This record gives sequence, C-alpha cells and structure tokens, in this order.
Amino acid sequence: MADEPLVLGIETSCDETGVGIVRGHTLLADAVASSVDEHARFGGVVPEVASRAHLEAMVPTIQRALKEAGIAASDLDGIAVTAGPGLAGALLVGVSAAKAYAYALGKPLYGVNHLASHICVDQLEHGALPEPTMALLVSGGHSSLLLAPDITADVRPLGSTIDDAAGEAFDKVARVLNLGFPGGPVIDRYAREGDPEAIRFPRGLTGSRDPIYDFSFSGLKTAVARWIEARRAAGEEVPVADVAASFQEAVVDVLTRKAVRACKDNGVDHLMIGGGVAANSRLRAMAQHRCEKAGITLRVPRPKLCTDNGAMVAALGAEMVARNRPASSWDLPADSSLPVTEPHVPGTDHDHGDGHGPDHGHGHAHDHDHFHELSKDNLYS
Repeated sequence: MADEPLVLGIETSCDETGVGIVRGHTLLADAVASSVDEHARFGGVVPEVASRAHLEAMVPTIQRALKEAGIAASDLDGIAVTAGPGLAGALLVGVSAAKAYAYALGKPLYGVNHLASHICVDQLEHGALPEPTMALLVSGGHSSLLLAPDITADVRPLGSTIDDAAGEAFDKVARVLNLGFPGGPVIDRYAREGDPEAIRFPRGLTGSRDPIYDFSFSGLKTAVARWIEARRAAGEEVPVADVAASFQEAVVDVLTRKAVRACKDNGVDHLMIGGGVAANSRLRAMAQHRCEKAGITLRVPRPKLCTDNGAMVAALGAEMVARNRPASSWDLPADSSLPVTEPHVPGTDHDHGDGHGPDHGHGHAHDHDHFHELSKDNLYS
C-alpha cells in the first residue's frame, strides 16, 4: 500500500467544497463543506454564492482532510482537481487552489473530468473497475450513459439527457409540492409512504422510434405540475406521498430500463451507478432487481460517495498517477463544458510531459516568471 500513489483531490463544480485523500484504492479522508443551506432560500444553486462559499471553505477543508488522513501535504504524490464540467466560477476557485498547492509543494497537477470522477469513485468501495465499465450517472446536472474501456483515457458517451436531468426534475417537482430544496432526499422520503402506481406519469423517450439511450424528464416534470395544479384548482387535497412515489417510479423506471439495455446491447456484464441521484433508495432497489434478472453485476457506492466529493477526484487522480498519465499544464483552464470524452486535461510536452511537478527538474520549460519573486516556503508554511 505504501507504494500506491497518494493523491489529494479538490471538487468545486457546484455547491459543495470537497477535499479527499486517496492512496491507491483506499480512502484516507473525505472532507466536505456544503453551502446548500445558503442556496435553499433561492430554490436552487446561485453560482455567485457557491463561488464565494468555495473561496471561504477551501483552506480549512484541505487542512481538515490532511488532519483526517494523518499526513503532511509534502507526503502527497499529486494534486487532482475537477477542471469541468460545472459552474465556471466555482470551478475556477478549485482549479486556482489546486495550482497554488501543486506549485508550492512541487507536485504534479491533474485536471480531471467531473463525470469520469463519479465513475472512478466506485474503486474506493468495490475495488478496481472492470474494463469496460458501463456507467449510469444521474445528478442535478447530468443524466448520462457512459461506456468506459479505460477510465483515464477512453470514456464514450452512449446517451444523455436532452433537457432536464433527473436530479433537476426532482428539485422542480419538490418545489411544486412545497417540499423545499434539494428535492431528491425529501421526495425519496415521502415516496416511501406513497403508492408508486397511484398515478401513471409519462415515461419520456421510451417509444419505438425514440433514441434508445437518451433521457428526457422535462415532459414528466410538466405532467406532474399540471396534475397538481388541476387538483388544487378543483379544491382537492394533493396526495403528496402518492405524487412523490409515482413521479419517482417514472424516473427510476426509465433510468434502469435504459441502463440494463445498454449493458445487454454492448455485451457488458457490470453496471455502475453514480451521481447524487444514485443515493435514491428506489433507484438502487429497482436497479438491483433488474440487474439480477439480466445477469448483470451492479456496483453502487455508498450514498456519501455518490454526491459530489473530493474523494472521487482523488480516486481518478490516483489512477492517473498509477497509469503514468501526463500531468496538466500550469495554464490548466476551468472548463464549464468539458466533454466526458476528456477524462483529464493533460499538459503539453514542454510543460508536465513526464508527469512531475515543477521541483522535480524534468523538462519544465513553461514560463513561471510571475512566480519568481515568491518563495515556496512562504506560499506553504
């Protein structure tokens, strides 16, 4: 284990400041500072608020993670950070912090993809990913089916949402039901007391002529809202638990049906589910049932690792180090629309071509004049 890469990961794509530390496939620390309460009164994430919260939480969260792992920052083999996709301002805070720590410590920097990180985090729970891995990623911003022959270099999109993501639909339906924000956990809770067959809500993109791997939840969200409005207009009570259960069933039915079909069509016998919605109890239960019936092995991390966290970024960073992937350049951008086909953002040959940090003396011709008057001892003391 001592020979495995020790990597710190920083995640700031949305409203949670996550810092994780991983050695190989072993999780040593997972520190999270969430700003969700600050966004609740707005009914959704406010980018400017999220960016400011990341800025305030960054250093304390990193220090908490190092203390939890029982290591010094100088022990690290690399710094990984979410380079995208996500909120531009929020990403920029994380990328800037990662650059500062990597440069000050003389460690390689790895800008990684948020979605690929959600897949790689399962290695911390169930060991090395099978190759290829079929992944269903469901969150507030993404609903995607991905085939990953190599999580560090080859991730192929099979399908994605054409409008609202699953998590976004949960939030919007919860708002119509006056259940607050975020909507996923509260709808899951109410649904346990409701009848999932009480109302037959539509299943988007499940017709014979529809794209077989794409998702659409906007129509479902609208159908739920109109059903609720009609009941209220008639002066009738809205059965919240039944609405929650029926809506949730419609989402989960489509997600699991398409994921299992993707596995069958592509000859893959493992399905990994990640993202915040993967914490949903009904999704886990239906996926387990359908996978068992189809002879597919289901892999789902524990709920805490499904939501955004630094551990998933560290996990992918550690895999990059283990497979000798090139580190990122010092001009690594924060890319809000980074495609999933780019699991990480490598450097050019004259920057981090060998995967070492600036102090290792291996071919770093990149101009660091703007740093020259700064002492590294002062940058990290």
